[in-house]
Amino acid sequence: MGKTLAYKILENHLVSGNLTPGEEITIKIDQTLTQDSTGTMVYLQLEAMDVDKVQTELSVAYIDHNTLQTGFENADDHAFIKSVAQRHGVLFSKPGNGICHQLHLENYGKPGKTLLGSDSHTPTGGGLGMIAIGAGGLDVAVAMAKGTYSLVAPKVIKVELKGRLHPWTSAKDVILYVLQQLSVKGGVGKIVEYTGEGVKSLSVTDRATITNMGAELGATTSVFPSDENTKAYLKSQGREADYTPLAADADAVYDQELIVDLDSLTPLAAQPHSPDNVDSIANIGEIKVDQVAIGSCTNSSYTDLMKVAAILKGKKVHPDVSLVISPGSSKILTKMAENGALADIIASGARIIENACGPCIGMGQSPKSGAVSLRTFNRNFKGRSGTLDADVYLVSPETAAISAVTGVLTDGSKTGQALPQIEDTDFTANDNFIVYPEGTNTENTPVAMGPNIKPFPRNTALPETVEVTVTLHAGDNITTDDIMPSDSRLLPYRSNIPHLANYCFEKVDSGFAGRCKEAGTCAIIGGDNYGQGSSREHAALAPLYLGVKFVVAKSFARIHRSNLINSGIMPLVFENPADYDDFTIGDELVIEQAPKQVQSGTVEVKNKNTGKTYQTKTNFSDLEIALILKGGKINYMKG
Repeated sequence: MGKTLAYKILENHLVSGNLTPGEEITIKIDQTLTQDSTGTMVYLQLEAMDVDKVQTELSVAYIDHNTLQTGFENADDHAFIKSVAQRHGVLFSKPGNGICHQLHLENYGKPGKTLLGSDSHTPTGGGLGMIAIGAGGLDVAVAMAKGTYSLVAPKVIKVELKGRLHPWTSAKDVILYVLQQLSVKGGVGKIVEYTGEGVKSLSVTDRATITNMGAELGATTSVFPSDENTKAYLKSQGREADYTPLAADADAVYDQELIVDLDSLTPLAAQPHSPDNVDSIANIGEIKVDQVAIGSCTNSSYTDLMKVAAILKGKKVHPDVSLVISPGSSKILTKMAENGALADIIASGARIIENACGPCIGMGQSPKSGAVSLRTFNRNFKGRSGTLDADVYLVSPETAAISAVTGVLTDGSKTGQALPQIEDTDFTANDNFIVYPEGTNTENTPVAMGPNIKPFPRNTALPETVEVTVTLHAGDNITTDDIMPSDSRLLPYRSNIPHLANYCFEKVDSGFAGRCKEAGTCAIIGGDNYGQGSSREHAALAPLYLGVKFVVAKSFARIHRSNLINSGIMPLVFENPADYDDFTIGDELVIEQAPKQVQSGTVEVKNKNTGKTYQTKTNFSDLEIALILKGGKINYMKG
């Protein structure tokens, strides 16, 4: 029986465990990346581990999220990250260099390597044939300290690509189609592996767009083979020596299969307010557009933006549309300035903003109230844009650009406009934005701690009896944006959990934080796919600070479940999903003999208000049990 590509790479990095779906394994991590929104907490945790040098082949700290400096807070966080990077042998990418995933693809990603990042879109590296996994910050800190990462071996979904994309359809339409078929929870506990003849027609940046949004499937990661297109891309970046051919065995066996006919795909859009709410642009119709935003780690590559420039050349952005563009890296912006494409974009009436995440995370460029915003981003959760009543649609760069001109959502294939084939170009290496650790005694580098940087909260060992009050009864598909909002107002406080905690769940229930403070110890009742979305561990740390001891839900998203366990918060799953309806805010719950029950695999939760007892499942591995008993990963590592 042949092997999948994913399992070949995992096997090559296996440290312990049986490489069988559902079994816990530990793998060697070659590279890590952090970004500043999650990175400050990562490096606070790394400092708490008393580590001298990181144990990875390469670790990079990128500044790309909190680049809007309206006060001292973001700049202080950047200085802190830079100082800790110097202490521990980590490369530091200065603000303005670009978006972490685009930069890592250009400069550091290597086929066959493993990458762990404190950002859920780290699987972008799968476009180069890497096993690139997004994780909570503490997991990344541990990977830097020990060079390993533990996870449950995933199942593997085969997505076979047939045919070839037509002009005006793109890689974004491929992943939107996959999301339409599999849903935002269709990839949980799985790796998505792309195969088939259609792979050959996709560039590395096309592939990276697809693997990037595999995060929206809830997948552990996504991966493409490494082939001649991979070699060509690495050569264009001056890194041909990093090329290694990789592919699945011809007789590889998969757990699930999906066929995508590229020939039949048409331009698609994800409608408000979920990435899997997908339909064709033809079916959605010509809705009036107020804002168009092009960029993000999903669609800010050179080829993406050159297509946009070709569409906009000689045209004018519609009078009613605000078009904003954020290139993915300084190298891309430089090349477009040199070849005239940037001038074509600016001449059309577009706004160029910094090479950073920007509007994707609500860091500026929020649309007007009630607006329709077309975005080439990866998420369109309600309020994520910074405007609660805006309708955000996710589209390809081609669709975004032509719609900015027409003023309505437009299928470019119906316009008669020719779309040129854009090829990758050669780039000149430039590391002027990179700060390298200097000297041999860098561990003596003083840490720059601004006044906004507060210690992260720590849990205590699991007590014999856990008594709590239900302070939230949440619905399905609760996102980490719902739990811990991410926008320009709150992002500067990512290093200040006491302040952030006041806004926990504010978009879902503004009274949550107050009820937690009154109760002292509390619990959350959740629906299906609780905690989907980003890797931000703040969505676990803020509830921890507020006294949350456990969450009972119908199911959990992978990264958030891990973050809860790392914080010593028990993620419990209803044995009977219908029990969800029995709970209400204010219920007094108790778990007796908690340590014994956690180790048994089943935990009884008694509702003191009704006298009823409910069965919940833990599905904890041996390591996860140990973390829960100790009160989280830091306590476990400290002994």
